[in-house]
Amino acid sequence: MTDREKVAALVEKARVLYQGKVVGHRSCGIALAETFGRPTPAYQALRAGGITGEGTCGSVLAGQLLLGELLGDPDPRGQVTDALREAMVWYQAEIARRLNRGGSPTLVCGDLTGRFPVFHSAERLDFCTDIVTLVAEVVAQALLRVGAALPDAPIPER
Repeated sequence: MTDREKVAALVEKARVLYQGKVVGHRSCGIALAETFGRPTPAYQALRAGGITGEGTCGSVLAGQLLLGELLGDPDPRGQVTDALREAMVWYQAEIARRLNRGGSPTLVCGDLTGRFPVFHSAERLDFCTDIVTLVAEVVAQALLRVGAALPDAPIPER
């Protein structure tokens, strides 16, 4: 499998997990953690902008946390690794450049989704699915940029 195919597989897995049409819906943070093979419980706190809608987009934060988990120094006293610093700088620039904010001036979940009168609407789901898949793509590309391996992306059956 080429790197491009691996990135595409991760993007598709994130889409399927978040969208909830093929398998049960996952929240944005959980979908991304599961996409990259990470334990999911802590990522539940990212749902709907930190549960309250008042925090930063859970997808965007999940991307940062994933890079930290995958590229950070496992020693809690360790310094920021060069790979993490490089990947994070690139990730943040790409998210700022490529993320469709839908007119929102901020990355706060409630600001991003506030234009949808019904949060549980198909339109809002599509909007957030696009964010989840973009984050999956940017995280995967950031990992490749620093020479990290990408995880396999099998889609669970439920």
